[in-house]
Amino acid sequence: MDLRIFIEPQQGASYEDQLAVAKATEELGFDALFRSDHYINFDAGDGLPGPTDAWTTLAGLARETSRIKLGTMVSSVTFRHPGVLAVQVAQVDAMSGGRAELGLGAGWNTREHEAYGIPFPAKRFGIYEEQLAIISGLWATPVGETFSYSGEHYTLTDSPALPKPVQRPMPLIVGGAGKKKTPRLAAKYATEYNTGFVPFDQVKTTLDRARAACDEIGRPQGDLILSVPRTIAVGATEAEATRRAEAISRDLAGLRQDGVGGTAAEAVDRIGALKELGVQRLYLQVMDHHDLDHLEFIAREIVPQLG
Repeated sequence: MDLRIFIEPQQGASYEDQLAVAKATEELGFDALFRSDHYINFDAGDGLPGPTDAWTTLAGLARETSRIKLGTMVSSVTFRHPGVLAVQVAQVDAMSGGRAELGLGAGWNTREHEAYGIPFPAKRFGIYEEQLAIISGLWATPVGETFSYSGEHYTLTDSPALPKPVQRPMPLIVGGAGKKKTPRLAAKYATEYNTGFVPFDQVKTTLDRARAACDEIGRPQGDLILSVPRTIAVGATEAEATRRAEAISRDLAGLRQDGVGGTAAEAVDRIGALKELGVQRLYLQVMDHHDLDHLEFIAREIVPQLG
C-alpha cells in the first residue's frame, strides 16, 4: 500500500514548516506529501502565521524536493477558475519533473469563503463536473489544437490548452463521500477516488460505490485507484501515543476507532484492515507539523511491517 503524508497548514504552518515536513517525507521514503487547500484555521487558536496558498506552496516544494509526489487533498472548485487551475497544476508538474497531482472537490466550508470574499454558491456539483471536464479536456487536447467548452457555468473559446503537464495522463483525484454524484464523477474523470474521512465502518460501502460507478460506464475497476485519509497519532508507548493525540486535540480512543492510533502494532493492524477492504493508498494526516519524530517513528516502526 502506498503511504502518503497529508498535512493541514491552515492550522498554523509557515512555508518553512511545510518544507521541513516535505524533506522529512522524502528522506524517510514515503510516497508523497499532500496538503489541504484551505484559508482559515478551523480549530481553537490564532492560526498564526496564517494560511499559505496551496499551489504557490507546492510550486516552491517542487523545486526543493526531488522524488515525492506533491498535491492537494483537495482543492475546492470555488477557489480558482478551471482554466487558471489547469495552468497552475501543469506548471507545478513541470517544475517538479512530473510529480504533481490534483485533488479536486466541491468545497464545503462557508466561513473561509466569507472571510476572504470568495463566492460560495449553494449548489456546486454542476460547477464541480464542469471543472473536471474542462481541466481534463485542456490537458488531453493535442498540441497544436484548441479546446472550446460551453456550459452553464463556464465558457472557453479556442483555448490553446497550454501548457501541457509532464505526466500523461495527469493524475486527477476526485474526493468526497457522496453516494451517487461523486462516485460517478470519479469513474468518469479521475485516476484516483478518495473517500474523505468517512467512519471506518463505512469505508467498504463508500469504495463499493466507486467500483459500481466504474461498472456502470464499462471502466475496469482496477483502473481507478482507491484511497482514504486517516488521522494518525502513534508512539512506542501508550503514553507517547496519548501525548501525540492530545497535542492535536484528539482523543486516542477515537483515533483507534476511525483513524490510526496507539502503538506500532495497532497501526499495522489498522492499515492491514484497510487494505483488506480494498484501500490501495493511505493518506496519513499528520496534524502536528513540528513533530518530525512522529514521521520517523512511522517510517522506522510501522512501514517495515507492512510487507
